[in-house]
Amino acid sequence: MVLSLNNIVMVYFLAALTGFLLGSIPTGFLVARQRGVDIRSKGSGNIGATNVFRNLGWKAGTFVLLMDAFKGWLGCRCAVFFLDTSTADPVLLLIAGGFASVLGHNYTPWLRFKGGKGIATSAGVLIALTPWGFLMALLAFLIATSISRYVSLGSIMAGIVLPVAVWGRAEPKPILYICILMGTMAVIKHRTNIGRIIAGQEPRIGGAKSKGEGEKTCR
Repeated sequence: MVLSLNNIVMVYFLAALTGFLLGSIPTGFLVARQRGVDIRSKGSGNIGATNVFRNLGWKAGTFVLLMDAFKGWLGCRCAVFFLDTSTADPVLLLIAGGFASVLGHNYTPWLRFKGGKGIATSAGVLIALTPWGFLMALLAFLIATSISRYVSLGSIMAGIVLPVAVWGRAEPKPILYICILMGTMAVIKHRTNIGRIIAGQEPRIGGAKSKGEGEKTCR
């Protein structure tokens, strides 16, 4: 019994460790460094796709966006592809690997635990866990961003809509719980953006960086 329990704990640990290491790859930082730029010294200082878009252009930004999302998807899927699921719940393995990949992105050890905001990586996790939740969160993001022209507000709205959409579909409870947690993290990660939106200091898509240069945009 003890041996069986130890085996189960080890399986979940390996799933989480694999996800964390995949998520911790600082894609934005590496892409920028290849161009001779330290993205942490540009714009918001964030290593995510939004800051790369603003400072290195749409091609680099799109690449970082896709790769950060891929990290999240792969963090989930590796848990099932490469680990023995006979002693553990496959859904919980997906969650362990996926959530750990978001944490790895947000707190990458390769950059002194200072990473991105996890929106793109969370999107990749959602594609693997709940495609419906991903589509509803994406729709909320697109609507809010197109109306307000604030990427950060779009990310906040996606985080709010996500658990509601998943709850409405009666997904398994572990997926609902992790969506609540991920949605809450998305909102908390953008708490400084909320203050800047209220103060009129948050940069808009296609607009001047109004009163403040030091935005902290998403991803």
